[in-house]
Amino acid sequence: MKRRSLCTAIMLTVLTGLSQVAWPAELFQVSTFAPFANGQFDGPVTFRELKQNGDTGIGTINGLYGEMIAVDGKFFQIRDDGKVYEIQDSELTPFAMISSISAGTEFPTQANNANELHAAIDARIPDRSAVYVMRIDGLFSKLKLRSVPKQSKPFPTLNEVIKKQTIFEHTNVHGTLIGFRFPDFMNGVNVPGYHFHFISQDRTIGGHMLDCCVNEAQGKYETVSKLNIRLIGSD
Repeated sequence: MKRRSLCTAIMLTVLTGLSQVAWPAELFQVSTFAPFANGQFDGPVTFRELKQNGDTGIGTINGLYGEMIAVDGKFFQIRDDGKVYEIQDSELTPFAMISSISAGTEFPTQANNANELHAAIDARIPDRSAVYVMRIDGLFSKLKLRSVPKQSKPFPTLNEVIKKQTIFEHTNVHGTLIGFRFPDFMNGVNVPGYHFHFISQDRTIGGHMLDCCVNEAQGKYETVSKLNIRLIGSD
């Protein structure tokens, strides 16, 4: 099987007059969600290349080996033991989103759960048909996180993997959420709605955020104006 990769750019419309964000961000995405969900867990893109496209993002490692989060230009893996490991440049990813927040809109936030957090952000963003990259730093009184074990070929679907996820619950943790919000019409390209990964301030725990209670935090979001997708295929 010969692997090939294609690169395409999707220009997202940014409505005029939205002065809240001065410099819209670009987003580099490895693969689209539909093939990834169907078990495409091997990709040709190195983390060295990811770092050339931004310093803020989320994703995974080849073989769906845990959760990935990029914060301030450093890339971390959270394995199914719940521990955090720094990712080497030579590692590969089958699915990732990487961007930067250079001049985003800041906002304070509190929430009793993830749904409240999503609603609070929805009330602030200027256009729900746009894509956003966001970061939230603060004290989380409750966290429900997950990671997944490394997979072997033939790969199962993502839904089958999630059935074997490991869930971690933590209280009173200072840390950072990194995430994205995609509109409904981009279903298949990515997952509509919010997708957050978390890492603690001391870089010891993290994972895909399933639920949280935010005591006091400061958030920042930025509108994505350009989405570059590296399509992964085989023939």
